[in-house]
Amino acid sequence: MASSLFFFFLLLLLLSRSSLSTANFHRTKLLRSSLISEPELHTNSTDSPTLYFEVTKPIELPDTIPCSYLILQHDFAYTYGKPPVLANYTPPSTCYSQTFAKIVLEWSATCKGRQYDRIFGVWLGGVELLRSCTAEPRATGIFWSVKKDITRYYSLLMKNGTLAVYLGNVVDRTYTGVYHVQIKFHFYPADDEHLVGDVRNLRDSVPGYGSNADLILPISRNLPLNDGLWFEIENATDIETKEFRVPLNAYRAVLEVYVSFHEDDEFWYGNLPNEYIEANNLTGADGNGPFREVLVSLDGEVVGAVWPFTVVYTGGINPLLWRPITGIGSFNLPTYDIEITPFLAKVLDGKHHEFGFSVTNALNVWYIDANLHLWLDDKSTETAGKLLTYQCMPLVVSSVLDFKGLDGKFLFGVGRSISSSGWVESSYGKIVTTWKQEFNYSNVMVMGNDGNLQIINQLIHFNDSVDATSPSSTLASIRVDRDFPFYLYSNSVDQGNGTSFSVANLTFAFNEKRHKDSGFKLSSGSLSNVQKGQGYMTVKKNLVVSGLGSTQQVYKYDGSELCYFRNVSSSNYTILYDDIVKKCKKGAESGYASRINRWWPSRTQRVYLI
Repeated sequence: MASSLFFFFLLLLLLSRSSLSTANFHRTKLLRSSLISEPELHTNSTDSPTLYFEVTKPIELPDTIPCSYLILQHDFAYTYGKPPVLANYTPPSTCYSQTFAKIVLEWSATCKGRQYDRIFGVWLGGVELLRSCTAEPRATGIFWSVKKDITRYYSLLMKNGTLAVYLGNVVDRTYTGVYHVQIKFHFYPADDEHLVGDVRNLRDSVPGYGSNADLILPISRNLPLNDGLWFEIENATDIETKEFRVPLNAYRAVLEVYVSFHEDDEFWYGNLPNEYIEANNLTGADGNGPFREVLVSLDGEVVGAVWPFTVVYTGGINPLLWRPITGIGSFNLPTYDIEITPFLAKVLDGKHHEFGFSVTNALNVWYIDANLHLWLDDKSTETAGKLLTYQCMPLVVSSVLDFKGLDGKFLFGVGRSISSSGWVESSYGKIVTTWKQEFNYSNVMVMGNDGNLQIINQLIHFNDSVDATSPSSTLASIRVDRDFPFYLYSNSVDQGNGTSFSVANLTFAFNEKRHKDSGFKLSSGSLSNVQKGQGYMTVKKNLVVSGLGSTQQVYKYDGSELCYFRNVSSSNYTILYDDIVKKCKKGAESGYASRINRWWPSRTQRVYLI
């Protein structure tokens, strides 16, 4: 509270001394990651590298000793616009066991100097394994690592392939940081409690609803490239497509979608309405409003959508906020599953078909690709199916624009639902799969101070459900509910000579509840991951010359087999407190709800915004 009041009074003092005009309107109050880099500030840090990290729960591992392999080691210097770095991959034939319960990808990197944040991807055989953002370094150096459970790619990892890594970096006199990277795979052999692939497929009558896929097809661009394997969506009418063909004995299909947003749409949730831009004759302002959705089509027909989480990269809004605690999802961007099984009847003909990707209201640029997970019937050469029902409701959009000059208030509401059902007949019988998506979105945006102040209060809610039934029983039931609240207050002052002063306070969260009944096992998990930051900075010619960032985060996961709680805070590169509880204890939750509630805008503020 004290820090928030300090920022408030400091801002009033500065604004009272400034006379702003329309000509001084900043194209956005949200500072682009791609345009901001930071020189070394005066801190009390030692010469040792700073450890950066994203708060997340630990990966559940068996008690076996892993077989670890260095897959790639490379120094990413000037790699922008050059081909991805490639490495031959072979399965772990030298491991003391050839059956694995868990497989973990570990990315570790160091960097020293000055550098942008960079988006990067890791692919194996064209299948994306990791989408991530680099940390921004400092003169004394940094280190960070990302560990991701890649067990769901088990069948892919048991074959020879080509690993591709694209990290487009630029090194020159100003931006000196070279990213020194290692990628390792850790294979944990199965034991009595953790079976092969960390699934109970030996006891599951229909493996497709309790095991990993038998085959994974890449829905990405083909090598050779001078870029990542992702597709680039550059505007609202752009549709990128990829042909594929599925084996005739497939009986389940799930499309895993990777999404990241950049350049003019990096801060899409704060983009301005076109009417406001045109009325004020603004040039260079990012428009098309603050709503975005990724649409996935099969042979030209929409089969699912993604309303993405508001990932803030390590240079976003105020880069000083993300040192050393990075933004939610910035080191391991979330993926989104779309059930394709009801549509299998359309593609079980041995012919090529086509997935398409587009983004509603998009500006340049979105990076999107996908992995098609397929389950195959090893007891038959062909399966058959039929699409029973399909409904894709059009977007329901409402908006209220109330502005005079550069100041005003905008309200946006959007909803959509998509559903389908179909049966597939295999040696496991005739299974009917029903897939539903429900989406709701609201965004309240306030512009003030001659357009230099922006307040965003946004909420994305969507839920997915999958039900698989046979004539005699329910084989699987999967429910995923997500809430992505996002609040941002930002204000900036043009101080002349290419210098500006800005203040930003934000609170955002990734909340998710999962429930799965796969016939033989019930599992559930509830995640509340809330982050709050306060920062100010002076920027001159795209370089942060002074400032301060403070971040607080509370992460709480309750699962069927794991509970994890972490309450951590940092300021000016220093960890202020870090409390971790790895067991399900009610004591760890006491005061949690009230603490989180204090982080969100007060009831008075919310009434004012609406």
